[in-house]
Amino acid sequence: MASNDLLNKFKESNSNMKERDINKKLKVGIIGTGWIAEYHLIAYKNMPDVEVVAGADLVDGKAKKFFEDNNLEGVNCYHSHKEMLENEELDAVSVCTYNATHAECTIDALKKGVHVLLEKPMCVTLDEAIEIMKVEKESGKVLSIGFQPRLDENMKMIKKIVDSGELGEIYYIQTGGGRRRGIPTPFGTSFIEKETAGLGALGDIGCYSLDMVLNAIGYPKPLTVTGYKSDFFGKSKEYSNKPEYADIFGVDDFAAAFVRLEGGIVLDFRIAWAMHPDTTGDTILFGKKGALRIPSTECWNGSVGGAMTLYHDVAGEQTETKIPILKTEEDLFDLKIRSFLDAIIDETQAPVPTSQILYNQAIIDGISKSSDLGKEIEIDIPVI
Repeated sequence: MASNDLLNKFKESNSNMKERDINKKLKVGIIGTGWIAEYHLIAYKNMPDVEVVAGADLVDGKAKKFFEDNNLEGVNCYHSHKEMLENEELDAVSVCTYNATHAECTIDALKKGVHVLLEKPMCVTLDEAIEIMKVEKESGKVLSIGFQPRLDENMKMIKKIVDSGELGEIYYIQTGGGRRRGIPTPFGTSFIEKETAGLGALGDIGCYSLDMVLNAIGYPKPLTVTGYKSDFFGKSKEYSNKPEYADIFGVDDFAAAFVRLEGGIVLDFRIAWAMHPDTTGDTILFGKKGALRIPSTECWNGSVGGAMTLYHDVAGEQTETKIPILKTEEDLFDLKIRSFLDAIIDETQAPVPTSQILYNQAIIDGISKSSDLGKEIEIDIPVI
């Protein structure tokens, strides 16, 4: 097959945006009004069939100031998510809180019969993910996890290439990502304290890298993991211009793992908030018919670092086909919010279902536990 013909196989792209009845507005609340909540609010304001009516934040006055700063009037503000859920008739909420409170806020909202868009990572531990899914199943409500990068056209291209069969059977994947200096402290210490974050780079950006490849290959079940994590940079007073942060740093700033998946697939993973090199390496999917190289980025941002390369044989000759960068016309956060709302309205499956992200969380949890134990562990996921 000629290279141009091969590329044409993958060019189909459909917009996720739909016209909706603006006379039927969904009432939405936002739990947690930190910086990520602003992206949710901007996207909701772009949706004509949505009315943001309430917000909650544990910090006194923070929710009120958040909505004022974003020029939104008439929003009821609460000190706790429980108070908001008790006093508002909501259709949906965005959970934008600390990682450590993701499970509690999501479970409480589902029990109140409210649909939930939960920011990544899903939670901190596998046990929490299981409890969330149990309540989700009982509630019958839509629960979608905030992985907007998979809506990027380049991410969808990766899955199209795998699904096309051009790579053949996948047997090995190396993936990850990172930053030379990128511990996220510009917004305070919530990302680096154990009590609020629970996880560091592993949960913050590691979940994205895992989703990129696991979604492409159909999310096979993880079986075993050998994990490693460290905190050398976060605990170094020489690293930051705020050396006092070193004393409270309580999560990982680097993690790596060797994961065995169902189907005989091996996953070689590494992720970093801070390191000396400029990359942990490109992502490569090794298949029995071909391979796909996905260039790394300087700072993991939900896309790819350049044109991808498909390695394959054509008429007995080793061939390389460049897959050019694709442009995503719509804003990824708008797409994330819209796909969540459409699932509510159309009564369809969540765009990023917990049945998939449970495996993502199981790997993250397994890496952390394996590192603490210093040995390989089996991943045990009960039927929910």
